[in-house]
Amino acid sequence: MTDRTLPQRSFSVGMLLYDTRYRAMTIQVVAIMCFMLLVAWLIGNTIQNLNALGKGVSFGFLNQPASYDINQRLIEYTSRSTHLRASVVGLLNTLLLAVMGCLLATVIGVFVGVLRLSHNWIVARLMTVYIEVFRNVPVLLWIVFAMAILIDTLPRPADFRGENATASMYFGDTVALTNRGLYIPEPLFMNSLGDLPVLGVFEISLDLLAFVLVLGAGLWATARIRRRADRIQEDTGIRPVTWHWRILLLAGPTAFLLYILGFTLGLPELKGFNFKGGIHMRNSLIALWLALSLYTAAFIAEAVRAGIMAVSKGQTEAAYSLGLRPGRTMSLVILPQALRVIIPPLISHYLNLTKNSSLAIAVGYMDVTGTLGGITLNQTGRELESILLLMACYLAISLSVSAVLNWYNDRVRLKER
Repeated sequence: MTDRTLPQRSFSVGMLLYDTRYRAMTIQVVAIMCFMLLVAWLIGNTIQNLNALGKGVSFGFLNQPASYDINQRLIEYTSRSTHLRASVVGLLNTLLLAVMGCLLATVIGVFVGVLRLSHNWIVARLMTVYIEVFRNVPVLLWIVFAMAILIDTLPRPADFRGENATASMYFGDTVALTNRGLYIPEPLFMNSLGDLPVLGVFEISLDLLAFVLVLGAGLWATARIRRRADRIQEDTGIRPVTWHWRILLLAGPTAFLLYILGFTLGLPELKGFNFKGGIHMRNSLIALWLALSLYTAAFIAEAVRAGIMAVSKGQTEAAYSLGLRPGRTMSLVILPQALRVIIPPLISHYLNLTKNSSLAIAVGYMDVTGTLGGITLNQTGRELESILLLMACYLAISLSVSAVLNWYNDRVRLKER
């Protein structure tokens, strides 16, 4: 029996529509071309309208003086600074709020998610009430509510003055919580290394950079020692004692660096009508931090609960049969396996918290939306450029957070052959 091959058909234009091998590609090419034409039309129409108004697309306004103050800032800033520096200050405020919020929301969310599955009826129902209440009330209302609570219930700075003071500082007169904000000790370096300019926009403290590098090196060294102890335990069944070496490598170089830099603490003191010195966390930042964290933690708690329930009950029974207590079973057996289910929705919750921080202007916290997308936009009249830069900032933050968590998700994902 001989094999016969069909003659190849010559290509024709009709095959782009009727041949299944080319139809999908044709549809995609046409869709892309239509999208590009739409974008080109929008850009052309925008430029034409701007020219009719006597305005062109320019980002030169970023070098103009901002002429407004920002009360909460991480870097030096005055009203004589440029709009570019004001935007950087707002961006750093956004990042500060996002990082603090994600950390606190994670801690609360894991705690609530675990207690949500508690065998104690009262505890489980209380966690359910917390989740349902926070999830079903708009986050803006929680932000305003938290701000009102801080302003109306906390003592005034004047209440700390005199022998008959009705309020007192905490932790040995080092921390003051008032209706104007939280005052905490400020780390100071008597032998400061100075600042490192970055792109002429902001500065990085060399003292802080040196501290982070030394601490990071210590953490890396302790991790290497711990992994080596794990390998020895797997090979011999005996785990070497390494805790003293890890403490020495972590605390020794860090303490020596702080001694060389002349580390000290600047304490807040009541002078006049307010506290001076230390770090001042304004009520707007605290209200946003608490409201966004508690709101997002309710969603994270449900993700944690779903992840725990996705782990087979046989894992818990096997851990109990080996003599592990419930707490150790949860931390060593259940949660590590539940991470594979928790991480994907956790990415979305982190991104939602970051984007919800744009509501900060409601309580007077100057984030990047309040600076670049608010006062700068109104002063310069550069609506298109300001909104484009604002969108680029949030896009960069979202993609960075997503990339980091996707990398971690790939690390903890179950590898199958």
